[in-house]
Amino acid sequence: MDAQLLAFVAVAAGMVALPGADFTVVVRNALASRRDGLATAVGVAGGLVVHTALAVAGLAAVLVTMPVLFRGVQLLGGAYVLYLGLSGLYAMRRRAAAAGAGAGAGSEEEVTGGTPAGPGRALRQGFLTNALNPKAPVLFLSLLPQFVPDGAAPLPRTLLLASVVVLLALVWFPAVALLVDRLGRWLRRPRAARVIEGGSGSALTALGLVLVAGPLLH
Repeated sequence: MDAQLLAFVAVAAGMVALPGADFTVVVRNALASRRDGLATAVGVAGGLVVHTALAVAGLAAVLVTMPVLFRGVQLLGGAYVLYLGLSGLYAMRRRAAAAGAGAGAGSEEEVTGGTPAGPGRALRQGFLTNALNPKAPVLFLSLLPQFVPDGAAPLPRTLLLASVVVLLALVWFPAVALLVDRLGRWLRRPRAARVIEGGSGSALTALGLVLVAGPLLH
């Protein structure tokens, strides 16, 4: 049994499941609909395919060794995450205003998470959120070589490890989307939806500000 491969699966599973921008976007879009949540999850996995391909090809090393290019990617990724966060906060404000307007009529109807309009947009959001993550190339470059045994051919082994990461993402993120959809009747209630939308919007906004501020302060 390949002990190093098993250890990598455990480490990669923890890395994939760690809450971050990918997780937040999947949850938020799954509130809109099951299809949007699943499309976002597939988009996230697609972004991971890009990162793993870059790592295997060695292009990620070029990105890391060129500070100007790396900071440009940081700014672009941070700006996109910031945009998603501010969009979520704006949607929360609109929802709160609509709830206030309907309060006089005693309306408390179930609502949907009003983020993407269809799976295509959700897929694009998931892909861009992951693909524009500037920390991923560094993570893959530092992680994958640690699990290539001495004497083993680096390319086949790295391809195997990269495939494991993508497969884990294809299991984890759709599972998150399905769970959110399963709990959707409660999560889509106006009050719960506003809390989740506000929380996810705040988290993405804060993360986006950190990503944008990083390269500007160096």
